[in-house]
Amino acid sequence: MTSITRPASTVTVPALAAAPCSDESLIKRIAGGDKLAMQVLYTRHHVRVFRFVVRLVHDESMAEDLISEVFLDVWRQADRFEGRSAVSTWLMAIARFKALSARRRRTDAELDDKIETTIADPADDPAVTLEKKNQSDLVRHALTKLSAEHREVIDLVYYHEQSVDEAAQVLGIPAATVKTRMFSARKKLGEWLKAAA
Repeated sequence: MTSITRPASTVTVPALAAAPCSDESLIKRIAGGDKLAMQVLYTRHHVRVFRFVVRLVHDESMAEDLISEVFLDVWRQADRFEGRSAVSTWLMAIARFKALSARRRRTDAELDDKIETTIADPADDPAVTLEKKNQSDLVRHALTKLSAEHREVIDLVYYHEQSVDEAAQVLGIPAATVKTRMFSARKKLGEWLKAAA
């Protein structure tokens, strides 16, 4: 009885991404030059990292360029990954460093009040969509009033679901400082949202 095997070329990135392959094992494979593992890691994480970078640089085109740099660094430095943090935390730390460096280089680095608008749920009727947009606009506007340090903490913990320890690693500060900034940011946001309502 002969067994039929699928040629390697038919294994798609989504098929490999669905396979139970940890980020850490992907990094090991990338360190060995595995391009397919790199594609899988990119597929898993590029959207979250892109959104994080856009919030830092307020420029989609620049964020696209920085994302390319982030994953190019991962390709080049995968053999240096020590596993002291989650791969997603390592990616966010690289992305943050690149975004902050790009912001420093940019001469017109004024904070923009505009943050990317969210895509409305197609199942919502116009009234619900408008209500969500108004609420979302209020929150975004309140976020722009926070200091850069407070915004980063809120972004990492609430939007990117990083733990306090992971956020501390990304930001290079003690976990206690992250907690203090979260408390202060939530208090200020609450006050501004209450006043706006």
